Amino acid sequence: MNVIEKASEGLSRTYEIVIPADDLQARLSAKIEEIRPEVRLKGFRPGKVPTSHIRKMFGESIMGDLLNELVPETTQKTLDEKKLRPASQPDISVTSEAKDVLGGKADFVFEIALEIMPDFEPADPAKLSVTRPVAVVEDAEVNEALERLANESREFAAKKGGKNAKAEDGDVVVVDFVGKLDGEVFEGGSAEDARVAIGDGAFIPGFEEQLLGAKVGEERELNVTFPETYQAEQLAGKAAVFEVTVKGLESPQDAKVDDELAKRLGLENLDSLKEALSKRFEGEHAQQSRMKVKRDLLDKLDAEHKFDLPPKMVEAEFENIWREVASAIEQDQLEDEDKSKSEDELKSEYRDIAERRVRLGLVLAEIGRRNNIDVTQEELSRAINQEAVKYPGQERQVVEFYQKNPNAVAQMRAPIYEEKVVDYILELADVSETKVSKDALYADEDEASAKPAKKAAAKKKAPAKKAAAKTDEAAAEKKPAAKKKAPAKKAAAKKDDAAAEKKPAAKKKAPAKKAPAKKAAAKKDA
Repeated sequence: MNVIEKASEGLSRTYEIVIPADDLQARLSAKIEEIRPEVRLKGFRPGKVPTSHIRKMFGESIMGDLLNELVPETTQKTLDEKKLRPASQPDISVTSEAKDVLGGKADFVFEIALEIMPDFEPADPAKLSVTRPVAVVEDAEVNEALERLANESREFAAKKGGKNAKAEDGDVVVVDFVGKLDGEVFEGGSAEDARVAIGDGAFIPGFEEQLLGAKVGEERELNVTFPETYQAEQLAGKAAVFEVTVKGLESPQDAKVDDELAKRLGLENLDSLKEALSKRFEGEHAQQSRMKVKRDLLDKLDAEHKFDLPPKMVEAEFENIWREVASAIEQDQLEDEDKSKSEDELKSEYRDIAERRVRLGLVLAEIGRRNNIDVTQEELSRAINQEAVKYPGQERQVVEFYQKNPNAVAQMRAPIYEEKVVDYILELADVSETKVSKDALYADEDEASAKPAKKAAAKKKAPAKKAAAKTDEAAAEKKPAAKKKAPAKKAAAKKDDAAAEKKPAAKKKAPAKKAPAKKAAAKKDA
């Protein structure tokens, strides 16, 4: 085998691999001898088919199989001998004539084109200084949560005033309704004993508001228009009339913060509830502190490193990001500040973000490689099982999906690996804690969640967007950030899923029961 370097520019390399015809013929002969005892052909005793006959009958087919084995084998050998670390899968192109090679008349020649990993010295973690903001849980925060829980769990009772009582904001109106489009009843537009909490916002615009002032026994026609973005496409944007009969009025009772509240929530007493809330907030603050110190660390690492990036890796990352941006443009979900920018301006900004992700990914990967950091099978299995429990009843299918999809496993492994490397760096770095208020700890949270980043070139600092911390997650595996890296506002919902599950405010304030499927049409989002 002869290896000739054809091109070397920046991180790009091209090699020509030549395997002489004589070598190929020797390999072919050896392969024929290997399989000869197993060959069965009519007219010959088992294992006694002449080598020349096997070569004549199957020579080209066997040679094709040999070449398929030789390409990856010689490619890897070349990489090992040249001590090259490819940044992506090498491109292989055969330059010799297949017919001549298979016929034993020509050398087998192919080219390997690849981009290699940049050679750089990563920053010494012990020389990095970062700040971890911390906030203590204040009594006011716990009390506010208690008040919110009390309001959310308060009971409703028949409104005083009898038949003269009128529905007010915050009341629950119990109704039967029938929805019609152009005078015709439509499927899913009717319900009985539906509980409509006025002001709750659970029904389509105008539905709740038109029940203000309603009395028990009263019949009303509610004229509404389904939102253009309504999930049921056949109803989206259409005007409808709902014939409503009011069957009951209920008003909220006083919300009390006491032991009974705690018991309704499954705890022993009010002190237990306070303690549980305090611990929950401590956990949330710790997560936020971790996010902030990680962001600071990534900013410092980004500022410390300047080296050439593999173009294909950057391009793949950019395409991932731009796919989400393009979707945001199409759905008119771009941030206001971006709506006035041209496509070229947006592409320039998001390309900077792609470069940052790739650069930080390579830095973290190199630090991890040099310090023998890896993800254990136990850690990976635990993460897969945690993902599986999110799909009750389908756990086995989820696990099997990961067992059969190496790429999915790699995507699961990436953030685990990154967090381990970040932990390693933080253990060695100079980490100073600074006490801040809760507001300061969560500052820019809403703004940050909207986009993965803004242009960071000038400040060498993580874009002041919440997703900036996440922009760099999973990058450590030198992969496009598959998960959850949407630059549009939609990404915020995914990013904050975990927090939303923990915050009482995320629940509807009224206990109005959700209508079953057949009642869904009147709801805001069917």
